[in-house]
Amino acid sequence: MTKNIELSVGEIVANDFRAASIFKKAGIDFCCGGKMSLTQACKEKSIDTLTIENELIELEMTPQSLTQNFKEWNLDFLCDYIVNTHHKFVLKTLPELIFFTQKIADVHGDFHPELIEIAAIFKNINDELLQHLKKEEEILFPAIKNVLKNNSKEIKSLIISEIERMSGEHEFAGGAMDKINVITQNYSLPNDACNSYKVTFKLLEQFEDDLHIHVHLENNILYPKALNLAN
Repeated sequence: MTKNIELSVGEIVANDFRAASIFKKAGIDFCCGGKMSLTQACKEKSIDTLTIENELIELEMTPQSLTQNFKEWNLDFLCDYIVNTHHKFVLKTLPELIFFTQKIADVHGDFHPELIEIAAIFKNINDELLQHLKKEEEILFPAIKNVLKNNSKEIKSLIISEIERMSGEHEFAGGAMDKINVITQNYSLPNDACNSYKVTFKLLEQFEDDLHIHVHLENNILYPKALNLAN
């Protein structure tokens, strides 16, 4: 066994982002559930810990690309990366998914009532994330950049309170997408799925994948580093 067995799954992915693909394949949550130890996460999913550990050992033996070493990035650069990569993706995809989830609910809802629930859940995700991104871009991220330049107690206090609130909002969005994943049985399509149905489920899967990375970068890298500066 390597040192991974003692780390949380979030720390493992923060140290080597390639581990995210291993956890995704195993169905292990490394973003909102990132504080869980590897042993706990495997036990929860009824997975052999040694199997996952062996896959992680293989990663350790392969040189890591420096371009994905997010843990080493400066905080101001990481803030800008999150905005320009993940926030832009969310803002582009939200209206598309609002349209498509409602469309297939209207057309197929009589035979697939779960689509009506999915449309309602995603409407809540949309409303929550629009406010969340706005607060990050207008309040939290500027405060993080500011505290890098000065030692203001007021800004440090603001960072601590905002991160506490933002973490709760991450839990909501992640939990809501998990629920959609369960309802759709991991985005499995029924035999009568039309093209819009297929597009919607593909977009939902892509949105969930991006959200996992997005939340991981904040929960497991950006927020802990910012809290270290603020405390």
